[in-house]
Amino acid sequence: MNAIGCHDGGVCTVVVRRSEGRPVQILAIRDESTAREFDDPGAWWPEFPGVVGGRDRTAGGTWCATDVGTGTTALVVNRPAKREADPGAPSRGVLPLLAARHGADWLDHVDLRGMASFALLLAAPDRAVTWDFDGSDLVVTEHPLGTHMLTSGGPEDHKADRYLADFAAAGFADGWRELVRANPPQDDPGSLLVRHEEDGRVWATVFAELIEARPGELRLQHSRQPWTGEPWQTLDA
Repeated sequence: MNAIGCHDGGVCTVVVRRSEGRPVQILAIRDESTAREFDDPGAWWPEFPGVVGGRDRTAGGTWCATDVGTGTTALVVNRPAKREADPGAPSRGVLPLLAARHGADWLDHVDLRGMASFALLLAAPDRAVTWDFDGSDLVVTEHPLGTHMLTSGGPEDHKADRYLADFAAAGFADGWRELVRANPPQDDPGSLLVRHEEDGRVWATVFAELIEARPGELRLQHSRQPWTGEPWQTLDA
């Protein structure tokens, strides 16, 4: 087990498990301004047929996307090294769409110059790989079978120390959902779920999804208040 280390959107905590002969299993937790609107997962992008994900209404992209045909999921975590993109640079929200559709060849379809920093995780049946971009350099890391955690770095890296062993030991999906429910939002960046108020604005966990994907089959459970006992909604594709 290892930690792979949100700012202004994207996914902020990801747990991914890959096992021999099993579907890829993922927990994605999104922390965001509570005033920023988004749509629940669906096939929102005609230019990416067969790709399913939640849609950010501000920029039109996503934090997490799955290509149902290949069973490939891609997720983007914002990094603090370069918080703001240069004028005219692509939004980070396009990256999960490109990676879900094109796999490791996503780099052939976007120009990273001027983009804000990020980590992009590709979780496919045959590999898990992270591209970490600090605004100038791109570092690529392949991850072995097992359970791994990705956060946005800094204080949030402590999440792995606090929670990763529990996720590695718990069953999917009920066990992972129970771990989320057992950790309600706190004003602490190292908490699994967060809520922080500053200058009249609220930054908080606004969404969580559990994904189980294999080629041709997707089961996605999601909630806007995952710490409550309310049932999660289910999307099967």
